[in-house]
Amino acid sequence: MMMIFGKPAPLLFGQLLLGIVNGSFYAMLSLGLAVIFGILNIINFAHGALFMVGAFSAYLLLHWFGIGYWPALVLGPLAVGLFGAAIERVLLRPIRGLDPLYGLLLTFGLAEVLEGVFTNRFGSSGVTYSVPRLLRGTRDLGFMYLPNYHAFVVVAAIVVCLATWLVIEKTRLGAVLRAATENPAIVQALGIDVPRLVTLTFAGGVALAALAGVLAAPMYSVNPGMGSSYISIVFAVVVIGGMGSIGGAVFTGFLLGVVEGFTKVFYPPGAATVAFVVMVLVLLLRPAGLFGRSR
Repeated sequence: MMMIFGKPAPLLFGQLLLGIVNGSFYAMLSLGLAVIFGILNIINFAHGALFMVGAFSAYLLLHWFGIGYWPALVLGPLAVGLFGAAIERVLLRPIRGLDPLYGLLLTFGLAEVLEGVFTNRFGSSGVTYSVPRLLRGTRDLGFMYLPNYHAFVVVAAIVVCLATWLVIEKTRLGAVLRAATENPAIVQALGIDVPRLVTLTFAGGVALAALAGVLAAPMYSVNPGMGSSYISIVFAVVVIGGMGSIGGAVFTGFLLGVVEGFTKVFYPPGAATVAFVVMVLVLLLRPAGLFGRSR
């Protein structure tokens, strides 16, 4: 058997693949979190719960309405995005302008409520969602077997992250969003509805979390706690990349996924804490994060 660094090659490459897949979810979740914080200055602690709601949306669309995976990949994020718009209008808008701590506490409470509601309805063990027929099976790469669905998740995450970055950084819409963050009064004077823009931005960040949830549904048990297992690492990703940095969130998400995968091979007990070790080291050397700007 081929050995690399003293470890069997299939084990090493298998963990690398899982690290990249996990990194895809970290990148998408931290991207939505970075969009919401960077543009709206809201620390959305309910992001993990909304990821869970996205996964359940795929399950409910299938079992309640008979809608399969591919339509759910579009309808699920749209539905959860509309729910996010309602959250911003009803809950977050009244406290806008107050200390960001109020938003953090409110979204933390919302996360607990959502997890409680789904736990009461579906139980803590959760439910299963099958891989779509088109993406079942694996490909033999010679040195490892690559599940088709894993490859699809990675490609989809890269496309979504790249498209979101281009919209925020390279389009007129992105320029208007950034301007509304810096000086909403002037943007409003130009005839742009800033409150509606804020609502759409929050809904877009929430839809990114829901899309990650729909992608995760066929890979993991769809359960009420699946978001809480990601949210602490996702916050670490955002901090390491730089609060509000879109590119930093994506790069760091994939990077931490790979680091975590290699840690599982060479030192399994450290896999659960390696993200936070990296966060501490980065903050000691660069308090604003890898791509953040010092204020």
